[in-house]
Amino acid sequence: MHGGPTTAVVRGPAGESVVLLSGELPQVLTEDAMTELLDLAAAILDADELGLFHTCLRTLRTDGLRAGRRIEVDGAVLTVYEG
Repeated sequence: MHGGPTTAVVRGPAGESVVLLSGELPQVLTEDAMTELLDLAAAILDADELGLFHTCLRTLRTDGLRAGRRIEVDGAVLTVYEG
């Protein structure tokens, strides 16, 4: 999706889910940005993965979105990279 904050949601070489973002990391993860991320993620994640992703996003929204941030929820790990 060009023009939005999210470029793609894909599976990595080991089968892990990867969300690719374009541009700078936002200072605040807004409700609209979360909805857009969840809508895109729904195209590739199963229901359990999507629930975990949503929980991770809520945690990021509360604790801040920054490079190097790592969240673990029920064994699922979400890491924020910038590069």
